[in-house]
Amino acid sequence: MINQKELKLLKASLDTLAEGYQTLPDFTPDFDEVEAAGILQTVARRMQDNYPYFHPLYAGQMLKPPHAIARVAYAMSLWVNPNNHALDGGKASSALEKECVVELGRMFGWDQPLGHLTGGGTMANLEALWVAGRLHPGKRILASRQAHYTHKRLSEVLGLPFTAVDVDDSGRMQLEHIEELVAKGDVGTIVATMGNTGLGAVDRLPAILDLAVKYGVRVHADAAYGGYFGLASTLAPETRAAYDRLTEVESIVIDPHKHGLQPYGCGCVLFRDADVGRFYKHDSPFTYFSSAELHLGEISLECSRPGASAVALWATQQLLPLAPGGAFAQGLEQSLGAARTFHERLAASDDYQPLMNPELDIVVYMPKADDAQTASKRTRHVFSSAAEKGLHLAMIELPVELVTKFAPELVANAETVTCLRSVLMKPEHADWLDQIMTILAAAAQEARE
Repeated sequence: MINQKELKLLKASLDTLAEGYQTLPDFTPDFDEVEAAGILQTVARRMQDNYPYFHPLYAGQMLKPPHAIARVAYAMSLWVNPNNHALDGGKASSALEKECVVELGRMFGWDQPLGHLTGGGTMANLEALWVAGRLHPGKRILASRQAHYTHKRLSEVLGLPFTAVDVDDSGRMQLEHIEELVAKGDVGTIVATMGNTGLGAVDRLPAILDLAVKYGVRVHADAAYGGYFGLASTLAPETRAAYDRLTEVESIVIDPHKHGLQPYGCGCVLFRDADVGRFYKHDSPFTYFSSAELHLGEISLECSRPGASAVALWATQQLLPLAPGGAFAQGLEQSLGAARTFHERLAASDDYQPLMNPELDIVVYMPKADDAQTASKRTRHVFSSAAEKGLHLAMIELPVELVTKFAPELVANAETVTCLRSVLMKPEHADWLDQIMTILAAAAQEARE
């Protein structure tokens, strides 16, 4: 878990950082080292009460450990503790953030997007929907029933009407339902999810863009989870086609603290048209006195933001450039391969019924059973039993009509079915599938007894 090389890198980087402040009079705040040591030991013991998110046997929620360089860069920057709201509080880290945003934009085919880092996908989506509401006041927001719940909640916060779009058997928005809704004339923005968090499904962006042009609505891409997968060379053709059209949407949200190997919280919102920056204009009598350059606080709803996030992301993107075929892209491809292999092995087993083929790295499945109630009961048993054996999974509640598309013989004696969900977002998951399958087989046997 703890790599001593990281501690050496941190010490070396802190020594270099200190060289930049040698001309200052000595000032070293003191603290009680003994008391602090005791408290930190208590905190460390308290922190043991966590699931092993960093380990390949954690195959539950979408938790991916930060890269070593991100941890070190983030920690090093805390000795300065920059605030990227304004250049006065985060001069160097603001410059790094702007460079990060350019690189993220280029990944989607945008040369000069307007954008900035955020505390996460929720805040990034809030800004995207806020701009949508300013451009189409009072117009409706559409998003998938499998989209993140934040879209409905944020629409309510912004006072915008919201409608959830039905999904097909693959968990993607039904195009017929989208057209039925936009034809009414009160829709301003369609949210296309590039990898929904429940099923990993990628909405059919090419067809959505065609509908948007036909009816004069905007398209916002929530790529918080799946945004980086456009770099992968092993996407299915239909999924590839969706990523290739991202350059045409109006705004994009991506979360570097998911597949971007960053600590929490690090999201990002990007706008294709920099002119939307006019909506952010505000006056501050004290913040922006040191420079006529753009302060990130001038294009952000958030005020104080950690410069450490920008420092960590910049360092990571230098080590692992956002380029097809590079080491970063290869890691994504390993996760895709692990998910597909896992799905195949579940399908070949006597114990489990997988659902839709994984588009990204999320696999949804359930223990085999005769009826929905028994399947849900066995799912909960497997979830607990696997955890006792060191394998940590997640659960998802799905409509029984969706589940029976893949298990047609299942008796639908409940409205929903509790299923298992595994996010294989660590490239190392591919090497742990044998052990994962062994634990799952034992857990399934216990669930049947």
